[in-house]
Amino acid sequence: MSRTSATLKNQMRSRIAHLAARMMAEDGIQDFALAKRKAARQLGAEDTHNLPNNAEIEEALRAYQSLYQGEEQPLRVQAMRLQACEAMRLFSAFNPYLTGSVLDGTATRHSDINLMLFTDSDKEVEIFLLNKQIPYERGEKRYRFADSPHTVPVLTLQYGGEADVDVAIFSADDIRLIPRSPAGGRALPRASLAEVENLLHAP
Repeated sequence: MSRTSATLKNQMRSRIAHLAARMMAEDGIQDFALAKRKAARQLGAEDTHNLPNNAEIEEALRAYQSLYQGEEQPLRVQAMRLQACEAMRLFSAFNPYLTGSVLDGTATRHSDINLMLFTDSDKEVEIFLLNKQIPYERGEKRYRFADSPHTVPVLTLQYGGEADVDVAIFSADDIRLIPRSPAGGRALPRASLAEVENLLHAP
């Protein structure tokens, strides 16, 4: 490959990453793969084999938020972390952890609050919500532990607040395992209630 050709490919890769980041920040797309496919198609590069990886898009997202949402976005993250703490107190019996964009600080106007719960039975969580008269919708989400995919039930709570709260329910034994992040495949960061409260009070 010539140097000129490599430069053009890298430039297109960067353009796709930045457009995908803008779509995530402004248009409500929360899935990295969908954002990069839409960005590539919009730039006329849907056949490219040189798409940016998720970590590059996350880096571009942070840059976009810093440049165009410098005042709004930190306030949004703070409000969503407050709501996350309320939800974690609600689910204190199920070993709740916060994960996702609210924890890492990249939450957009359209982001959900993502919690992980660990319990012997997902039905216990549903019975708990029914007793609290909190409506929810049930779905599924796939996580990856090392090289093994793992599909778990996810409950989306519908009781108001800054954002929807998505509760992924793992077995009690899974608490020792760390799923992989979609951004770069590294270990997915997660935080306990005490750790999120510390974030709220950090300077």
